[in-house]
Amino acid sequence: VTLVESGGGLVQPGESLTLSCAASGFDFKWYDMIWYRQRPGKERELVAAMRRPGNYREYAESVKDRFTISRNNDRATAYLQMTNLKADDTAVYYCNAWGSGNDYWGQGTQVIVSS
Repeated sequence: VTLVESGGGLVQPGESLTLSCAASGFDFKWYDMIWYRQRPGKERELVAAMRRPGNYREYAESVKDRFTISRNNDRATAYLQMTNLKADDTAVYYCNAWGSGNDYWGQGTQVIVSS
């Protein structure tokens, strides 16, 4: 089982980034897909989730209207589209797959928002 995040990097405030999470080794479509982040000096927090059934989406208040979570089951990939990034979004972003009694994590991708 692997989850591999990509798409992180250094951007300026107001810019956009899209993170990807490529999954393998499990039946992706049956799992909730969740993005977490850990900001410097803070605990890991939920950013966005896409939950079964129905792919219900939930977002942290701090990212509502700026971030969008999506998934492509054919490609076994989840995405986090981030717009109007702020310095406070600087963090390591982690992909999580949860379901069927399993809890899988990626290694994280760094996002730095700085002018």
